[in-house]
Amino acid sequence: MIIVLAVVLLSGCVTSPPRQIHNVCDIFDEKDGWYEDAKDAQEKWGVSIPVIMAFMYQESRFQPKAKPPRSRILWIFPGPRLSSAYGFSQAKDDTWDWYKSEAGSWGADRDDFGDAADFVGWYNNMSHRRCNIALNDTYHLYLAYHEGQGGFNRRTFRNKGWLKKVAKKVSSRAAVYQRQLAGCQKRLESDGWWFF
Repeated sequence: MIIVLAVVLLSGCVTSPPRQIHNVCDIFDEKDGWYEDAKDAQEKWGVSIPVIMAFMYQESRFQPKAKPPRSRILWIFPGPRLSSAYGFSQAKDDTWDWYKSEAGSWGADRDDFGDAADFVGWYNNMSHRRCNIALNDTYHLYLAYHEGQGGFNRRTFRNKGWLKKVAKKVSSRAAVYQRQLAGCQKRLESDGWWFF
């Protein structure tokens, strides 16, 4: 009985991804608190909610514990993971530590949606300042997110056609999310008010 109770309690702490990840209104309707978290990141860093959500769609499909695939040893045995990327935003260990230090977010966790949204906003704000990328230029922000700001400034993406295609998809996703959000944002804003 105690074991069953422990399993039930622990499973309640695990965040599952949203069922409908292609519609930002459906995501925010299903996931209580996510709209407020994304809005807080937007207000803090100047990066729009649709851009933040499009990045997380691309990086993890909103899987809180997402990790890159493992390499293969002799094409059969699982080897080490290709990078230390983890969580909603797929931030690497060193980048996450840099974020916690610079943004003062010492208790932040990569598998917490609010922390990940804040990270995506912070990183894109850093790309804006260090690479002179407009905060609404999703295409170039994603290239800097993938290559790092130093890599972006060195144009390491120049010969990576596959990466440019991904950046275009992220930009398109942000535009779709923007149109969708325009249809539900007023309702999402009013959902936060309770009158007695």
